[in-house]
Amino acid sequence: MKKRPDFIVGLTVLVTLVALVSSVLWMQQSDPTRRRQRVVAQFQDVGNARVGNSAVIRGVRAGRIQGIELADDGAVLVHLSLERGAQLPQDPVVLLNESSLFGEWQATIMERAALPRDESVQRQIAANVAAGNIPGATLPDIAKLTAVAGQIAGDVAEVAGRVDVAFDASAAVELRSSIRNFAVLSSTLAKTVTEHATDLDTISTQLQGAVRSLNQTAQTTMLLANRVDSSMTSGELRRLISDLSAAAAELRATTSTLSGMSKQLAGTQDRLDSFLGNGDSVLAKINAGQGTLGRLLNDSSLYVGSDSLVVALRGLIAEVRANPKRFFNLRVF
Repeated sequence: MKKRPDFIVGLTVLVTLVALVSSVLWMQQSDPTRRRQRVVAQFQDVGNARVGNSAVIRGVRAGRIQGIELADDGAVLVHLSLERGAQLPQDPVVLLNESSLFGEWQATIMERAALPRDESVQRQIAANVAAGNIPGATLPDIAKLTAVAGQIAGDVAEVAGRVDVAFDASAAVELRSSIRNFAVLSSTLAKTVTEHATDLDTISTQLQGAVRSLNQTAQTTMLLANRVDSSMTSGELRRLISDLSAAAAELRATTSTLSGMSKQLAGTQDRLDSFLGNGDSVLAKINAGQGTLGRLLNDSSLYVGSDSLVVALRGLIAEVRANPKRFFNLRVF
């Protein structure tokens, strides 16, 4: 009889333990039968995010925050436990933000290209890039937004007070005077328009004439375009382009020939300069009496001796003519 109450007590304790463990697992939203993948995101500040908050991919709950810890370099590492079938987007980043007005937070996993265009978010993502970790950023919560809104409301109230101080009775009088002056200006403009109505008609007529001239110009342009089109169709423009191409080729050949001739003339000029230089050197030596030719040209004694030699030759020739036997003895055997 004592064994039955013990069995009931043991069964009750076992059921209580099972219920307690199931409740804890349900509160933590964990499923021990399902395998999970773990990723780590790096932040500078996680705000009011806590362990157990949801991890969302494309608006669908895909896991939860399993742990939050401080790294040695001062960064905050958030461990995310994702379901086995959850696929991370390309180039993923993690945003920590409030999911409701009751202070609940969630970790939103998205592509870097889908980030909001906020300088603070972009700066946090750039600062949290680390090998092996997903960069993350934290959006401001409702309390911070409320504080910023309160500050803006205070600034608006201060501006309104300054406007109230500036817009006193004298400002109202000046405003009425300005409105009165504007009415006078309007009436003056109306009179001016009435007086120059005929001028406006004249300008309108001139504009019509200008439009007609533009129409004629457009028609002329269309005729010219048609002629050009017909010329291209008949092949005249193609022949003209071919002739221009041939002329250009001949011009290039002529230019090449002239370039060669210019180079040859440059070489000839160099040789001529060298020849003239050598000639000047030779003439300078001859003028200075150097060499045989210089001595012949500069020594007068040679001229005198040559003159006397010519005279002697003339006398010898005359004597030979007068008495040839004296110089030539011919015998015939």
